[in-house]
Amino acid sequence: MAYQSAKAQEHAYQTFQKDLKGESLPNALFFYGREGFLAEWAVGALIKKYVNPAVMAMEYSHMDGKTVTIDELKNCCETLPMLSERKVVLVTDFPPLAGEKSKNFSEADEKELAEYIKKLPDTTLLLFTAETADRRRKLFKALTESGKVYDFCQLPEKQLVNFIMKRLKLAGKSARASAISAFIGQTGYYDKETDYTLYNVENDVKKAVSHSSGEEVTAEDFGATVAGNIDTNVFAMLDAVSRDRKEEAFLFLHNILDSGENTYKLLALVCSQFELMLSAKEMKEEGLPFSDIQKQLNVHEFRIKKALQFAQGYSVQKLRRVLRSAYEVDKNIKTGILEQRLALEMFVAEI
Repeated sequence: MAYQSAKAQEHAYQTFQKDLKGESLPNALFFYGREGFLAEWAVGALIKKYVNPAVMAMEYSHMDGKTVTIDELKNCCETLPMLSERKVVLVTDFPPLAGEKSKNFSEADEKELAEYIKKLPDTTLLLFTAETADRRRKLFKALTESGKVYDFCQLPEKQLVNFIMKRLKLAGKSARASAISAFIGQTGYYDKETDYTLYNVENDVKKAVSHSSGEEVTAEDFGATVAGNIDTNVFAMLDAVSRDRKEEAFLFLHNILDSGENTYKLLALVCSQFELMLSAKEMKEEGLPFSDIQKQLNVHEFRIKKALQFAQGYSVQKLRRVLRSAYEVDKNIKTGILEQRLALEMFVAEI
């Protein structure tokens, strides 16, 4: 999903906070997007605000979107709350909004629901959730017109840092900005094909807190507990190389190799990272503004920042030599001139 920079419109969770505080919420809402963590948080905030805990079982209804029928849904919404400000009806994983077929919900049912949303009782708050959204559907358009839609996409870097710092503070801990930045890089949160979300971030922060021995959570604490994959471990290895910490880089290399990862995939990722570093550095030296570099490379802002940061210790000529060396290592391994492990160790030593 596209990154929302600080200059772009505010993130959906910020909009939701304002709407919740300003009493400007309509009777029907739809939460979708990559960050189910934020959708879950928003649902919890609405229940806390509108439903009396003493009658939670009667005035909050959770319905499975894959099995609910139009009649069940309408009947539930028509029941008036007795002791709560509003009755909250939650429909999770609703196929029609994601553009999927449902055995229990026909196109006619969807059309009926789209019309019903326009005349929901003021005492009812109807919530829908789904991982994705089909904007072409009548129901999505009805929710946009008569309700409100929130796309909980990935957090921008500033908000992600705040998310991490808040959880550290709640645990009575702190961390340096450099450690948090390194942690974010190791997680692969901004990688194109990643499935790493805020659920994973929260879990890894908890593990890092448990691993730490003092009041400060260090980069080593994060590195020892982050649930990364080959992409993030390669990132961490090259980060160590850029900081002239070869011993740490070799540790990451050996961990990757010992995990049984494919050597050619590892080399491809290393080459890809240095290609990004070289391209970004060349563009920067040509005087291109950061926004143009990001647009041309079509890579997340965080990754470009890190690539430029890594590239500071290298000249353009050096980066080209490293890339040629990486290509040569790949050739030597494929032709059997060098053993895989030895070839990679020599490459890291020479960077």
